[in-house]
Amino acid sequence: MRAILIFAGAAALEAFHWLIYVFGGALIVTGLRMMTQKETHVTPEKNPAVKLLRRLMPVTNELHNEKFFVTLKNIKHATPLFLALIVVETTDLIFAIDSIPAIFAVTTDIFIVYTSNIFAILGLRALYFLLSSVVREFTYLKVGLSVILLFVGAKMMMTDFYKIPIAVSLAFVLAVLAISIVASRISKR
Repeated sequence: MRAILIFAGAAALEAFHWLIYVFGGALIVTGLRMMTQKETHVTPEKNPAVKLLRRLMPVTNELHNEKFFVTLKNIKHATPLFLALIVVETTDLIFAIDSIPAIFAVTTDIFIVYTSNIFAILGLRALYFLLSSVVREFTYLKVGLSVILLFVGAKMMMTDFYKIPIAVSLAFVLAVLAISIVASRISKR
């Protein structure tokens, strides 16, 4: 799915350069929403994809080993395992919509865009449990990540007017992360 989005994004940017402004605007909106959004409890039943699947076909309440579908009384049913897969994939799609424009702010080389996404997915999934426990310790990390998204979006928006050097961008990202981590540690005391 990400490969399709990456290749489609690269082709669209190649054909329509002005889309860089749309991608930048999307990152700015995401950064602002992330900064202003309160913590919410995730309820998979409210996921639009789950609601749609429940309208299209019946879903069992019980697991049936590792099966996605079972036939009960001659009617094909989805299992909760299939619902979990739908939630994971729609979440990945949402993250792809944010992360793919961000990498296009750094490079338009399709090989680098694709491989960096693969390594990011593998790294984040491998480190998920560590990150999920550590993220609670750093209360200002969400604000720092929002600022980084805003910066990357702004960088994309002004790409035709002024190119921010890579070293400056990297220094800014590292500084924001360091400040948010230090501020979190100080606030914990």
